[in-house]
Parts: sequence; C-alpha cells; structure tokens
Amino acid sequence: MSVMLFAAESDKSKFVELDVPTWAWAVLVVVVIALLALDLWRHRKAHEPTLSEAAKESAFWVFCGVSFAGFFLWQFGGEAAAEYVGVYVTEKALSVDNVFVWSLLFSSMAIPLKYQHRVLFWGIFGALVMRAAFIFAGAELVQRFKFTLVIFGLILIWTAIKIVRENGEEEEHGTPAALSWLKKVMPVTDTYDGQRFFTIIDGVRHATPLFAALVVVELTDVIFAFDSVPASFGVANEAYTIVSANAFAIMGLRAMYFLLAGAKEKFKYLSLALGGILLFVGIKLLLTPWYHMSIAVSLSVIFAILLIAIVMSIRYNKAQELVKN
Repeated sequence: MSVMLFAAESDKSKFVELDVPTWAWAVLVVVVIALLALDLWRHRKAHEPTLSEAAKESAFWVFCGVSFAGFFLWQFGGEAAAEYVGVYVTEKALSVDNVFVWSLLFSSMAIPLKYQHRVLFWGIFGALVMRAAFIFAGAELVQRFKFTLVIFGLILIWTAIKIVRENGEEEEHGTPAALSWLKKVMPVTDTYDGQRFFTIIDGVRHATPLFAALVVVELTDVIFAFDSVPASFGVANEAYTIVSANAFAIMGLRAMYFLLAGAKEKFKYLSLALGGILLFVGIKLLLTPWYHMSIAVSLSVIFAILLIAIVMSIRYNKAQELVKN
C-alpha cells in the first residue's frame, strides 16, 4: 500500500492530522522496548557513572530521539516531522526541572550514586506508561471537546506565573508525605540490599530505601505530567506524535540527570526560561480556536527562549567570577 495513504492531512489553520497504521505503533513499541532492554543490560551492575559516560549516553539518546524524526519524515511528511521535533524539544527542555528535583530527592534521602540509575530506570519505565495514559486521555478530550485546549492553556499560564514568582526555587514535591504513606502500607528499612527494592528481615518483606525513592520519583513525574502533557498539545494534537516524542525525551532523562544534576547553579535563568516556554505555549493554546501558529514559528520561539537563558546564565557566571576576583 502506498505510503501516501498514510500521509498527513493538514491546512494552515489546523494541527497536522495523521492516519497512523497499526504497524507504525508496533514499530514505536519495539524500538522503545529494545532501547530500554539495551540500557538495562548496560547498567546491570551497580556503578557510579562518570561525567564522560553520562555525556556519551546523553548524546546517544538525543541521537535516537532526533533520528525518529526521520521516520516521521518518511512516513507522514515534513510538517508532521516538524511537530514531532517541536514536542521533543519542548519535553526535553521541561524535563530539566525533573532532573533538578531528582537531585534534591536523592540528596535528601541519601541514595548512593551507584544505585540511582536503577531507581531512575524503573521510575522512567513507570513514567512512560503513565504519560501514555495521560496523552491518550488528553487526545480523546481534545477530539471531543475543542475547548480542552483552552483549559490546557490556562493551566500552563498559571504554572508559568508560579515558576516566575518562585524564581526557579525547587520543592521536594511531597517527599515526606509519600514516605509516610509508604510506611503505613508496608515495612520500610533504612538498610540496603544491593540494588534490590525489597529485602527479607526476620522473615518479613521490607521495602528498601531504593523502593521508597522509586515511589517518590513516580509521584514527581505525575506532578510534572500535568505541565508537560498540556504543553505537548500546544505543539501537536496527534497521540502518536506526542507519545513518540515524550518516550524519547523521557528515556534520555537518566543520562541527562547524571550529566546536569549538579549543574543547576551554572544555569541561573534556566528555570525562568522553562516558565517562559510554558507561558508561550499556554498563550498559543488560548489563541488556537482563532489562530494557529505555524510549527516553524513555535520552534523558533522555544529555541530563542532557551538560547537567551543559557547566554544570560553564562554572562551572569562570568560577572560573578569577576566580582570574586
């Protein structure tokens, strides 16, 4: 059957519409499972990742995410590929907040660095499932009720204002409450048993600190999903596009964490930039019933916000060094 039968249908006033064949979903699932299996095999032994290792793995995940845009280009056309890239870049940028919160979480819970990858692997695996559920639910709502996009826009604008008011300060996102709840459900030990999430003490199964950390990681992703999923719908409306971009962005989070977790102070204005992106996408969603901004303009604005934040952060750091000297 001709590829053209599955091509994107679009006009200047709408998001790209896709007729996604079943085999395309199968390709996505197989690729994601294969990459996750490869990552789990590579990190089957607990160790502390080096900066060089984290940089190489981060580059590999970015390569995989960008390469999947080629599949979109071949199967659905250039505009669909651009929307995929737009969602991927947006999710990748918003994921930086996840990284900084995880850093606070692991520090507050004193989780050894060599065990953090195992927690993040299964945390991200759970995040993939939850994000997919949120996205399918969101796509169904948008399909049935067009005003859902306006609601998403208001949520993003409120979140952006909150981020700007807090000036990038991070919270622990309910860590004590989550741990208190877990201790009511099952015994929790303060000791480790290698990379295991559970251990047997005096014949009783106990959750280790790694499982406690996993519970909180999943909780934080649910919280972040309420921001990132609506933001995705500001760039594309197709579930396949959003699920694909989210999957590749999320899978690369572990490497990004080990690369950037300790570098928050070097990017003073990055959190404000994330607020700016959410504000931009929120306004874009509010205007959607009357005006659809092209994906080229959207990508340009998002890249510009990130670039300005990085440049300003670098200049601020240099100014601080001059003051010290």
